[in-house]
Amino acid sequence: MLFALLTRLLADHKISVAAIAVLQLVQTAGILLLPTINAAIIDDGIVAGNTPAIFRLGAEMAVVAAVQAVAAIAAGYLGAVVAMGLGHQLRAEIFTKIQSLSSQEVAGFGTQSLVTRATNDTQQIQSFAVLVFTMLVAAPVMAAGGVVLAWQQDIVLSSVVIIIMPVLLLIMYLIVRRLVPLYREGQDLLDRTGEILREQIIGANVIRTFVRKGHETRRFARANTSLSENNLQSSLVVAGMLPLIMIVVNLSSVAIVWFGGHRVYEGDMKIGALTAFIAYIMQILLAIMMAMYVLMTAPRAAACAERISAVLNTQPSVQDNHGAHTSGEHADLERGRVTFMDVSFAYPGAETRVLENISFSAAPGTTVAVVGSTGSGKSTLLSLLPRFLDATAGDITIAGRNIRAVPLEVLRRAMAVVPQRSHLFTGTIAENLRIAAPDVSESQLWEALETAQAASFVRELPLGMATEVGQGGTNLSGGQRQRICIARALVKRASIYLFDDSFSALDFATESRLRDSLLSGLADAVVIVVAERISTVAGADRILVLDEGRLVAEGTHIQLLETSATYREIAESQLALEHLP
Repeated sequence: MLFALLTRLLADHKISVAAIAVLQLVQTAGILLLPTINAAIIDDGIVAGNTPAIFRLGAEMAVVAAVQAVAAIAAGYLGAVVAMGLGHQLRAEIFTKIQSLSSQEVAGFGTQSLVTRATNDTQQIQSFAVLVFTMLVAAPVMAAGGVVLAWQQDIVLSSVVIIIMPVLLLIMYLIVRRLVPLYREGQDLLDRTGEILREQIIGANVIRTFVRKGHETRRFARANTSLSENNLQSSLVVAGMLPLIMIVVNLSSVAIVWFGGHRVYEGDMKIGALTAFIAYIMQILLAIMMAMYVLMTAPRAAACAERISAVLNTQPSVQDNHGAHTSGEHADLERGRVTFMDVSFAYPGAETRVLENISFSAAPGTTVAVVGSTGSGKSTLLSLLPRFLDATAGDITIAGRNIRAVPLEVLRRAMAVVPQRSHLFTGTIAENLRIAAPDVSESQLWEALETAQAASFVRELPLGMATEVGQGGTNLSGGQRQRICIARALVKRASIYLFDDSFSALDFATESRLRDSLLSGLADAVVIVVAERISTVAGADRILVLDEGRLVAEGTHIQLLETSATYREIAESQLALEHLP
């Protein structure tokens, strides 16, 4: 998986990768030449007392060293540039993919897991790419070249290489085999720890209210301990590598000096050749250590690549159909009738349907309200129209066109949605409002704020619409956030407005004024409102009553009080009986 991912990402960097390979070969060739030149200086210069040869060979050695250093710097710089480019590309791909996923897929992965995959996992692969470009390319060439050149210096001593290389390769295999499952488990534990931490930060007030600090502390401690123990185990495996390698290297050095000294003493080998042989053995061992270091990081990168690929390979359950037409053919979506025809929905793998055989229509200039007990499918019904979820049966049309045949961008451009959970982005109030329509004027923003009953409190802020909004709107009250979200939807001037329990944080007086202003401001649009309060839906042109995913009644407020026991039960639980006919 890691190799396939890197191969695909590097397809756009072929020239840079080729340049890195050439530079690494130049660098490695320089490193391999230096011991041979040094041996010649010793044997042909120092031992022979040939001063001109010393200067000539020394100059050659300096040139080779300079070229090797320049190639190493250039290869390192270019490798870092390519690796950073890979990270940038991978993060962009993950972000784009996440934006295309439906709420079902996002919930399946988990928000915290997706954040970790886009940040930490990508960073691991990026770091691995840097090591590949700086070490792994040079290591095989250095090892092979070192073996050949060492063999040329002395065939007998080369038998030491034949002994130590299998030992080093066995150590490498055992370490990598142990690290793969540890790193894979570690990334999952990192997800879990981050998820718990995120929950506890967001729900801090709930934890304090119910005096659950001790329980949550223990829950985080368990996750943190598991992650720490996993990291400790992997660190111990990595830490054990160096002593094992050094034992092999030092024993090899002792054997080389011992047997090489005897061969020099017996005249079978020159001192310079022994010096060069020792240098080549060290280079071989260094190359193996470099390869081991890269391969030790490979398991973590491979685990991260699997997790990232799982996201990138996920096919969104909601996407444009191949038969979708161009946007120019859908201008008639504006001011079009919305129709649900025998629509049903069930989550994948669920035994029962959340919605079943829902049919209704809403013409432009009318308001349709949806009420029902908790879990009756109200919000799910609303999510089907902009295709946040796709109906599993039945058809939904706008102006007679099936929404599956309309490009998602065109479909959603025709709608304005105010979600159940009011969410604002970091930035000013004006910037949040302009998310819906970037080019609107300031006067239009104030008009939307006036309609949403938010202009009064915004004017009272020290900087007005230039006031900075904290992450998620935490520096505003729930009612203020809701009104700004409603204003943001109004700025869009859409033809279909979907309000998903968007007035729950408002007091009755503010809600009443808001409903009145919306009636005049959205006179030509299709408005579908999901609400819990009867007061919110009482003035709707049509009210749909859902019960366990079925449409059990529909009509006006007065009609339903007379004909629907379910609606009357909801109303009686909220309104004083004397106000009912």
